[in-house]
Amino acid sequence: MAGPRGYSTYHGKGPKWKILLAVLLVLVILGAVAVIRLQKYVVYDDSDRPRLDLPQFSKDQPDGSGSTSADEPGDASFTIEEPEQKSIQAAALPVGPLTDWKAAWAAVSPGGAYNAAVYTVKDADGLVYIDSQAAPPSAVKTVEGSAAALGDMLKDEGVYAVAKIACFRDSVASSADLAGRALKNTGGYVFYDGNNERWLDPSKEGARQYLVDLATACAAAGFDEILLTDVSYPTAGKLNKIDYGPAAAGRPDSLRQGINAFLTQLKSALAEYDVKLSIMLPPEAADPTSMLAEVSGQSLEDIAPLMDRVYVSGDGSALDSLRTRLAAVSKDTELVPVLAQPGTTKDGESYLLAP
Repeated sequence: MAGPRGYSTYHGKGPKWKILLAVLLVLVILGAVAVIRLQKYVVYDDSDRPRLDLPQFSKDQPDGSGSTSADEPGDASFTIEEPEQKSIQAAALPVGPLTDWKAAWAAVSPGGAYNAAVYTVKDADGLVYIDSQAAPPSAVKTVEGSAAALGDMLKDEGVYAVAKIACFRDSVASSADLAGRALKNTGGYVFYDGNNERWLDPSKEGARQYLVDLATACAAAGFDEILLTDVSYPTAGKLNKIDYGPAAAGRPDSLRQGINAFLTQLKSALAEYDVKLSIMLPPEAADPTSMLAEVSGQSLEDIAPLMDRVYVSGDGSALDSLRTRLAAVSKDTELVPVLAQPGTTKDGESYLLAP
């Protein structure tokens, strides 16, 4: 007897082993294809052990570690901006040994009115107010505690420290070494200028090296800037009695060359330090008709390109004239007015308040 129409006997699902067999067969085929494709990337090390050297990893890193080497430049580009030169509002500390930094600074900068301190390392008499092996023993004038006070100043991160060095006007070192350092007169003795002061001779290596050693010691100690004064030959007195030595034949150009040679030597010696080099010039430097260079050896056109800053006393039109001249010979050199009293400069401009 036939079963009901429209229906047939249910035989259930197919055997599971057939499905597993089909999956396994597919995996075997894929594995075989992969082995064949990867065979060319199999390399052997020194111990004959095989390893894969896939191209995408080799491209990213030669050593195969899978990360980009730190020594390789990245794809990102960076723009490095030079920091702007910070202006200084400077006050000069009293000339003499420093014994109490905080008290001395509070006296000249009440309420933190200034951000830079000018400390006289060597004055125009030739006296030196730091421990220095280069200076004659009779020139060094330090007292107990002055080294510690100087260290306190140089560690004060809120104050820009300027070392002021009077260069060739020097009555002590010139007398201590007449042959090797002193400027002599035509009679062979030390020269006295119109103010009865003695000078070092810019043409003598001993004189130049003494000043270079003093300046580099200041830079090594941590001063932020070296400010030079009296970088010249004498300009007062019986100048016709000066024995200029080899420089006499080519005056005035030879005097300029001697000053420039000293500044170039000093700048080279300071190159390894993070320190600015500056100079203080007389007000006559603002006058293009001045005969200053013929007597002193100072020429703004020669000196300015070697300096980071030029300090000069004056105001108004004289400073405007000097600023114009300075920009014409060195666009990177900053003019710093030396003022008798604050408040005569624009906001943000550098200046030094004279002592």
